[in-house]
Amino acid sequence: MAALTPDDPEVTASSITQLLNAWAGGQDQALDRLVPLVYADLRRMAQRHMRGEREGHVLQSTALVHEAFMRLSEQRQVRWDSRSQFFGWMSTLMRRILVDHARHRNASKRGHGRVEQSLDVLQESSADDLPACPSGEQWGSLLQLHDALLRLEQLDARQGRVVELRFFGGLSVEQTAEALGVSAATVKREWSTARAWLLRELAA
Repeated sequence: MAALTPDDPEVTASSITQLLNAWAGGQDQALDRLVPLVYADLRRMAQRHMRGEREGHVLQSTALVHEAFMRLSEQRQVRWDSRSQFFGWMSTLMRRILVDHARHRNASKRGHGRVEQSLDVLQESSADDLPACPSGEQWGSLLQLHDALLRLEQLDARQGRVVELRFFGGLSVEQTAEALGVSAATVKREWSTARAWLLRELAA
């Protein structure tokens, strides 16, 4: 079978899911066919994760995508149900990679040169939209946000996943609902509640 391309009308959410499950089932060539179909979206996701990083960060968006794929290969036995689930996984892997790099750098520099991430985006985002990161804003530590998100996940796992998918992954309300198997209304409600909790936690 010829490889699909991103502009091919056969490229659908179901075809991406099928390739993921074929790869999980041992068909290595399925991943080779998948990569060009999702690479542009993953680059945009990586750029979103990197939006608050300092200049000259050891990782750039392309390298972040590649490292996320390497980590994905270590979790091959996942049962893939949707395209949105895949992008949610990749977003989580990208965040963990950046956090690992931040912790390593902080350990070597005793806390200087932190990886940073916008907190104003949380304040300005509505339940339906996540605006692009503006320039000249105040910044907060990615590590602080990561730790707060871990605390939120302990309190409410679904709210934690909504923040992961919406804030870090850039998924729409509908895509987040698909990934979590809930309604769009539920995602909007959980996102509003989780965002308010995180802002209070970070302000404290």
